[in-house]
Amino acid sequence: MNKLIPDNEMESRKVTENYEKYVVPSYGRSGIVFVRGKGSYLWDSDGKKYLDFFPGWAVSGIGHCNPNVVDAICRQSEILIHIANNHYHPWQGMLAKKLSDISFGGKVFFCNSGAEANEAAIKLARLYGSKTGRHGIISMENSFHGRTLATVTMTGQPKYSKPFAPLPAGFSHVPFNDFDALRKKVDGNTAAVIIEPIQGEGGINVPDRDYLQQVSSLCRDKDMLLIFDEVQTGFGRTGRFFAYQHFGITPDIMTLAKTLGGGFPVGAMVARKDIADLMIPGTHASTFGGSPLACQACLAVIDTIEKERLLHNVRIMGEYLASKLSWLKQKHPFIRAVKGIGLMLAIEIEGEGSGIVRECTGKGLLINCTHGNILRIMPAITTDKTEIDAAVKILDECLSLYPPTRKTTGCARGDSTGKS
Repeated sequence: MNKLIPDNEMESRKVTENYEKYVVPSYGRSGIVFVRGKGSYLWDSDGKKYLDFFPGWAVSGIGHCNPNVVDAICRQSEILIHIANNHYHPWQGMLAKKLSDISFGGKVFFCNSGAEANEAAIKLARLYGSKTGRHGIISMENSFHGRTLATVTMTGQPKYSKPFAPLPAGFSHVPFNDFDALRKKVDGNTAAVIIEPIQGEGGINVPDRDYLQQVSSLCRDKDMLLIFDEVQTGFGRTGRFFAYQHFGITPDIMTLAKTLGGGFPVGAMVARKDIADLMIPGTHASTFGGSPLACQACLAVIDTIEKERLLHNVRIMGEYLASKLSWLKQKHPFIRAVKGIGLMLAIEIEGEGSGIVRECTGKGLLINCTHGNILRIMPAITTDKTEIDAAVKILDECLSLYPPTRKTTGCARGDSTGKS
């Protein structure tokens, strides 16, 4: 049997050599071989411990190897791992009902990733628009919706889509948080508008409350669908189950992934019931979507959030972390802003942030940089003041040691958002 965990430098080197020889090089990698995780911590092959304040682009949102999720997966793996979706099993309907109950009462399509959930939303929006001959979808500049050909086209960052031209037709983009620009872009071909209620990869951009309410009203007036991409913002990240709940509006379609599975690959699209019923048999499918194993993992995540009152924890710890980051802003004049909601926070700096990320990693803190100068800080929603204090201490040291240059280029993010 192959040994699973390398325990010396030679074995770790073999891990990286296998990647270089046999894995498609579509990710920039840190060079660290991680072998174990628990809660807010990871350990590498040398036994070094890291405080993870950006756990897998929010995938491990309730901590690495949460015991409730581990227990649910282990129990289910001994009963039934997979069953084809032309049959029933008890847990998919149970999870769909739970998602419907905690959101806006819709029906659910299950898949395996955020990109797949957004693909489902695209197809459903086109089915809806086809009754009046419409197929156009408007998304926001600096948005991110996935890496498939359609979702990367819908993503409002040309650097991700240009290499794959010619791109699918029917997608256009307008500035985020600019209602007039959106209103002017809407035409007789527009079937839907898709928005991240808080842009993640785009830089933790929080829109005005009035903006989202205006967008919602426009969609109703023009019989367009409002789609919220909550792949990163969902399941407590902002202190509510879903970020749309902060803004006094309800989408017609919502896409989910990341924290939903607690580390297990899963995606979901929730749609208003009358719209969802347009997806009759044969219009869409996902072989592995909604498997017994995936559903049990998701049910354990939601149960953990509710029973451990993690939404309350996010609100308290989010305020605490934001206050600590504001203190750093006062201390380090090259910090332009602290922004975000709940435990979806960032500090915007003058200059390049990749060096700060590297310094933090060297000192045992994992954070992320996007757009060259936005340091994203998104710990597990189980985090506490002790972990926040430890993270801020390291970040403070690294900000002091590594004043950024004015030049802003790429960042230490592997040029990959984690959406597939």
